Amino acid sequence: MKKEILFELKSPYRDSFKIYGYRFGEGEHTVAIVGAIRGDEIQQQFICSQLVKNLIDLEKNNLILPNHQILVIPSVNPFSMNIHKRFWAMDNTDINRMFPGYDKGETTQRIAAALFEQVKGYQYGIQFPSFYIRGEFIPHIRILDTGHQDTESAKCFGLPYIMLRKPSSFDTTLLNYNWQIWETQAYSIYSSATEQIDKDSAKLAWVATLRFFAKKGIIQYSGHSGFISSVIDEESMANVVSENGGFFYPKVTVGQDVRKGDLLAKILDPYDGSVLSELTAPVSGVVFFAHKQPIVSQNTMLYRVL
Repeated sequence: MKKEILFELKSPYRDSFKIYGYRFGEGEHTVAIVGAIRGDEIQQQFICSQLVKNLIDLEKNNLILPNHQILVIPSVNPFSMNIHKRFWAMDNTDINRMFPGYDKGETTQRIAAALFEQVKGYQYGIQFPSFYIRGEFIPHIRILDTGHQDTESAKCFGLPYIMLRKPSSFDTTLLNYNWQIWETQAYSIYSSATEQIDKDSAKLAWVATLRFFAKKGIIQYSGHSGFISSVIDEESMANVVSENGGFFYPKVTVGQDVRKGDLLAKILDPYDGSVLSELTAPVSGVVFFAHKQPIVSQNTMLYRVL
């Protein structure tokens, strides 16, 4: 294992901003892995730390197969993580919306450009991102439907679901999108948490990554063979949106089967506790996403039902 400084930015007030990479194996650039790009992605950095730990052990035992190189970047935004901010501490911009970057632009554009220069050209790219809405997911693989995607290879992760999303113009600045445009097969792995460590879903994510490596002939590794993945289209999901603001009082959890008309949650008046509205399942299916914050605003997405 080689620990490297991939990018450094001098700071007038504190230690330099540094992005560290952990490189395993030798030869062809096979897999690049990116963890926390946002400052609140604690779970995502934890997953990468466990991957680094496992890869150190695999390399020590000569179980990384010849002519395969793996790069792991656990954290891209340590400054924001240190002060508990989701986005870039200085101007609140999102590094994950700056790709492929611009090396003479604003700070986050330069960080994105430096990171992309390090991770482009790999055969596979794996990112551990967080969703823009706070909540809990069924762990799954997400792929942008650019026309360059490889859903068959995504099945090698052995997670229950592979979600295809049609990219909007807003998505063209994502790492996942730009990886694909530059001919890297890109996969985003969503686990069940962001700001806290959920050990069970974190383990699902890093074991799924090791399973992918094994099935692609990158490492020697034996473990659970995983699930037979179902490929789903994001547009097939039914969204449940709050009609009122107030206390969020959920009645179901992620992964639970529901029937059309089942009660999902109540919105309570924050002053007198009365029920402002009841939310019911618009279709029969599985709760794929659930909101987690105790207070919600009107028109907030609270559930997604598959």
